[in-house]
Amino acid sequence: MTLPLCIIGAGAIGRRHIEVANASSAIRLTAVVEPNAHLRETLTQEGLPMVADISAVPADTRAAIIATPTPDHRQSARVCLSRDWAVIVEKPTAATLDDARKMVAEAQARGVPLFTGHHRRCHPFSIAARDALTDIGDLVGVQGLWLLRKHDTYYDADWRRQPGAGPLLTNLTHEIDLLRFFVGEMTEASALLSSARRGFVIEDTASVAFRFENGALGSFLVSDAGASPWSFEAASHENPSIAGSGEDYLRIVGTEGALAFPSLTRWGRSAPGEIEWSRPLRHHDGQRFDRIDPLLAQIERFAAVVAGGADDVLCTGEDGIKAMQMTLAAALSGHTGHPVRAAEVPGDYKGV
Repeated sequence: MTLPLCIIGAGAIGRRHIEVANASSAIRLTAVVEPNAHLRETLTQEGLPMVADISAVPADTRAAIIATPTPDHRQSARVCLSRDWAVIVEKPTAATLDDARKMVAEAQARGVPLFTGHHRRCHPFSIAARDALTDIGDLVGVQGLWLLRKHDTYYDADWRRQPGAGPLLTNLTHEIDLLRFFVGEMTEASALLSSARRGFVIEDTASVAFRFENGALGSFLVSDAGASPWSFEAASHENPSIAGSGEDYLRIVGTEGALAFPSLTRWGRSAPGEIEWSRPLRHHDGQRFDRIDPLLAQIERFAAVVAGGADDVLCTGEDGIKAMQMTLAAALSGHTGHPVRAAEVPGDYKGV
């Protein structure tokens, strides 16, 4: 059975969702909603079922992917949920925590699934990493790097130099969701920001420390001014626009060993008795997986849920809110110079 689904927004990420929807035997694309007349005409000529407004989407549609600019997420979700459509909304879930919470509450009231599009969870090595953490004991800490030098022309667009567009809000939110997926709930963030390399009003580099509910601590260095092989995209070869390196960029440490991600290289006990620093750790090579398109995996997991299945990998609306909340906590900490707990982030705060 196929899921009749529409895609709202035909920008860069919307086009990727269109691509995987057409590639999946689990999906029947009923419409693509795009208000821009020129783009709509261009895509109509490519054979896509284009419409100008959600009101023109065929009545047999049962689900939607919202890939519009973030300020529109709340309104588009309201219309979709009023029709009892299941929804994936691209990250961030909404422009503010207040809006995101209203969206999730509306979905729950109607008994309709709502997910946030944190697709990195859907890689098989991400799922395997979560499962492998049971082999390294009680979690102690995690260290991560996201350091990719964006090309200078990336900043030709004025909005990319304005508050709200730095790597902390743009890129770190992906990592926060993955860390929550692996390690568990975060409760507090402390951040230092710098714009010394590019000289913009926004940061080009952020160093963030996290506290987890289970007692573990974490740190993450993120920059779009530094050149390195260490990032999710470079490690995973996920994005064809970003050069791959295959280098691990996350290290997770427990009382019984450690795990590198995404290679899943593990270090653990080499002999009976206490694990302590005079005893070498045994090295275990990680499992290898064929590369997949995580957006395709996400949409097919989504279709299975709409058909009545269960899933513990997709990012729920509640999970999307928590990733937003900790990203905003890090931004607020960077601007105030003080640690910020998740509950202290104002519902209308946008990170600037």
